[in-house]
Amino acid sequence: MNSRVVLERFPAGGPRGSWPAEEFAQVQRAQGKPAEVVMDLHSDAFLVVVRGGESAE
Repeated sequence: MNSRVVLERFPAGGPRGSWPAEEFAQVQRAQGKPAEVVMDLHSDAFLVVVRGGESAE
């Protein structure tokens, strides 16, 4: 099963030159969580997710 836990959502229309979803994911990875950014086309948002069901603390 390919489960994912959403840690945070960011609107796709952020300020030019700003990548808040990538920055948040980088902080999570520095804390040992395998976070990645995916695009949710339906809601026009970037999601920071962890695969495998590992939840945020």
